[in-house]
Amino acid sequence: MSKSGPEKIMKSRSRKMAGILCIVGFLLAGRLGWIQIARGSQYEEMAMNQTEGVQTLYSPRGTIYDTNGKELAFSIMVKSLYADPGTMNVSAAEAAKDLAPILKKNESDLAKAMSRKTRFVWLERLMDPEDSDKVQALIKEKGWKGFGFFDESRRFYPNGPMAANVLGFVGLDDKGLDGLEMSLDDLIRGGKSKQMLLTDARGNPILESALAPYKAENERSVYLTIDQNIQFYAERALDRAMTSTKASGGIIIVMDPKTGAILALGNRPSYDPNHFDKATEAEFKNRAVVDIYEPGSTFKPVVAAAALAAKTYDTQRVWHDPGAVWASGHAIRNWDDESYGDVRLVDILKFSINTGFAHIGLLTGGDILTEYAKKFGFGKPTGIDLPGEGSGVLFNPKEMRAIDVATMSIGQGIAVTPLQMVQAYSALANGGQMVKPHIIKEIKNPDGSDYKVNQTEISGNPVSKEVADEVKDMMEKEVASGGGTNAQVDGYHMAGKTGTAQKIDAVNGGYLKNQYIASFCGFGPTEDPRAICLVVLDTPKGVYYGGQVAAPVFKEAMTHIMHYLSVPTLEDEATHAKPKAKDIETYKPAIPSEDVKEFRLPSFTGWTIRDTGEWLTRAGLGFQPEGSGYAYKQDPGIGATVKRGSSVHVYFRQ
Repeated sequence: MSKSGPEKIMKSRSRKMAGILCIVGFLLAGRLGWIQIARGSQYEEMAMNQTEGVQTLYSPRGTIYDTNGKELAFSIMVKSLYADPGTMNVSAAEAAKDLAPILKKNESDLAKAMSRKTRFVWLERLMDPEDSDKVQALIKEKGWKGFGFFDESRRFYPNGPMAANVLGFVGLDDKGLDGLEMSLDDLIRGGKSKQMLLTDARGNPILESALAPYKAENERSVYLTIDQNIQFYAERALDRAMTSTKASGGIIIVMDPKTGAILALGNRPSYDPNHFDKATEAEFKNRAVVDIYEPGSTFKPVVAAAALAAKTYDTQRVWHDPGAVWASGHAIRNWDDESYGDVRLVDILKFSINTGFAHIGLLTGGDILTEYAKKFGFGKPTGIDLPGEGSGVLFNPKEMRAIDVATMSIGQGIAVTPLQMVQAYSALANGGQMVKPHIIKEIKNPDGSDYKVNQTEISGNPVSKEVADEVKDMMEKEVASGGGTNAQVDGYHMAGKTGTAQKIDAVNGGYLKNQYIASFCGFGPTEDPRAICLVVLDTPKGVYYGGQVAAPVFKEAMTHIMHYLSVPTLEDEATHAKPKAKDIETYKPAIPSEDVKEFRLPSFTGWTIRDTGEWLTRAGLGFQPEGSGYAYKQDPGIGATVKRGSSVHVYFRQ
């Protein structure tokens, strides 16, 4: 009996304890359910108030190269500055005063940002390395707390404004906003990492784990058809014309007539994509792709080809120019109001006789002219891999009056894009076979395999080889002894056509008074055309005729391009002190490996522009040539130490 007493007491205590534990368990479970279910969203909001929220950080975009593998656009990792006002040990006003000069921002705006009741605020995104270094030094010197940096991807364009309207630019959110950066955004855009700034119970940020550096995945790379050296020659020639003519805008396009590869494409005005925020809408515009204009006399070779192909005219016919051709009660006259007497088709084209082309057009008819204009690619986009391409404007042949036919025959009353004009001339340069312009050579996967390779695409055969060659011969005479003599390139036969047209009034219709579009389009050498070059100058001041202001731009650009492509001249090459190819290869130094960041320059004396440009490009250096022929001087000099990415100025002479 004595044992049963203690046992009962123990069992009673155990039951009570178990009951208490069950009650506590039920209470805890209820409380947990209340927190997680009934008030879960409220507590989640309270927790989020201790964070900035999700930050999206971007890995580098794919690199854009020129046709020789020279970087035109690539991504680098830079620092972005943030502040945590809750843990700052310096007043917002004092910090703003010291940071404003470095960040180049308004002091009051910075102070206001750092006074916000938040645990995170951006102060500057994607900083220049020198600026982030200055801020880091300032924070260390002052002993500030509550400031930090994130590593983010920033787009860099090593050549500044060169080809800017082609490349476009990238916004702060790593989204391509213009040019190829926009049209290729889905293919080359970097990956993104979403991370959160967390704070502990005391409000101190926990950064090392939450925002640790991450390894970016490689993206696809793009190789363009653009040759950086040809782009340089073309833009330099255009810049000089812009200065001398004070034109409001300019375009230059260089294309391979056999493949359709765009070798250079330049616009003025332009901008520096590294600082796109300082540019205007007019500077962003890729005029060569978007703009339409009346081609004027540069359209006349197309009319001549159409008349010959349709057999409404021939090269032997002699026509007497009366000085005026009437259509629908309107007179078509020559630019000098003169009569040229008895002329054949070669003379009509050579001297750009308006009356002659109005006569040919009226004989041919609006239906046939429009049909051939479409065969030559006018009236629809070329389909190049660039955004915003225009279609141009052609007449509806069913609604054409005689005056419409006559004005179309002299390149007025219709509108074309610069790319359409270059494409059309490829048929005349290429034996009647027209090629589609393209600017993307290939796209590579991260592992180096091909994602896409663009091949030459034939976009039509508007005329026969016989007709194309006949017109080409007439265009050669235009340059040799007609209105295009200022386009002559020493040592080569060139073919082309000048153009001068009144500027369209896009707002009120009709034409703008005393405003003209001057242009020249040509190719060469005529024996084996290697490049087509179109030059368009918008509203040049003073002299505005295409033969006087646009043709010299063609000459300058094509002179350098012919030498760069090593196209032999008509003269005997034996007269030049040119090293034999095998001798050049013997003394040409090896290209430094990619891991070598600094190296000494060899001597380029006696090298051709092409050999010099190829070596420098493969060595990761910029090339600034001056003159033509063979190298005789360089800057930096022979044996100078250079860093990869810097530029070398090389001087050439015959």
